[in-house]
Amino acid sequence: MDASRGNPETESVAKHAQNGSALNTDPVHAAALFEQSAAIMARLRAPGGCPWDREQTFDTIRKYTLEEAYEVFDAIERRDFPHLAEELGDLLLQVLFYAEMAANEGRFTISDVLDHLNRKLIRRHPHVFGEEASKAAGNKAQVDAAVEGSSAAVLRNWEEIKQAEKRMQAGDDAQQASRLDSVQRAMPALAEAAKLGAKAQKSGFDWPSWRELLPKLEEETRELEAEAASGDSARKPAVEAELGDLLFTVVNLGRHLGVDAEMALRGCNLRFRQRFREMEQASTKPLEELSPDELEALWTQAKEKLGPRNLAD
Repeated sequence: MDASRGNPETESVAKHAQNGSALNTDPVHAAALFEQSAAIMARLRAPGGCPWDREQTFDTIRKYTLEEAYEVFDAIERRDFPHLAEELGDLLLQVLFYAEMAANEGRFTISDVLDHLNRKLIRRHPHVFGEEASKAAGNKAQVDAAVEGSSAAVLRNWEEIKQAEKRMQAGDDAQQASRLDSVQRAMPALAEAAKLGAKAQKSGFDWPSWRELLPKLEEETRELEAEAASGDSARKPAVEAELGDLLFTVVNLGRHLGVDAEMALRGCNLRFRQRFREMEQASTKPLEELSPDELEALWTQAKEKLGPRNLAD
């Protein structure tokens, strides 16, 4: 049976998308569809289900999780909302897959996943659900729930509650843990660098403004040049370290400017793709047969034709 057939929420999506009006989520209908998804996943993994799905493990599936996350990211960038709905479904499939594999191994179920999520949302939003509900959900931090519409106050409370959770999980030793421990290593390096800088900022360890970072960029560039100029292969670790320092500084410059380094680089990558494709199309010969001056001329021509910020794919 198609659980969405005849549902007003589903039937009105196209109309709302056309006129830009808001949609109201029907929790009951959403719960029924989620229940159906969980049941489908359980059947795929059960005896007599799909041979491929039954063979998968946490290690074999994890690579698809990154792929699906980046496909969601790409759909958002392109504002491809019909496709985004599909990609979010694919990402949700990863959650269902992991939970079902864990259930098969007797570790936890999708219900545990949802319970952890719900309790965390209530625990970290005392200004929405009330301090008593937050405490009942496990909040041990003393925070001011009267944020008075301040997102900065919300973030401060969130951080305090989160740190209290970590202290409870790790025991008394967590009192000596660094606040940077909350920044996961399991993320892209650019994102990790930005989060480390933001965490350090809360302790007052930061550059006063983006202007103070410009001399730091020059300093790191000089240090990289000094290491690279030796040409000694034994100095490669030092060159790598200096390049890392330069990249870290650039990421934090972006943070001060309110620019996400990952987004900036993705935009640059897309512009490079477009301009390089334009060079290939404009050239009467293969690019490898052109001189450096001819390649530079084609590149300049491509930049002028496409514009400095053309992001149309």
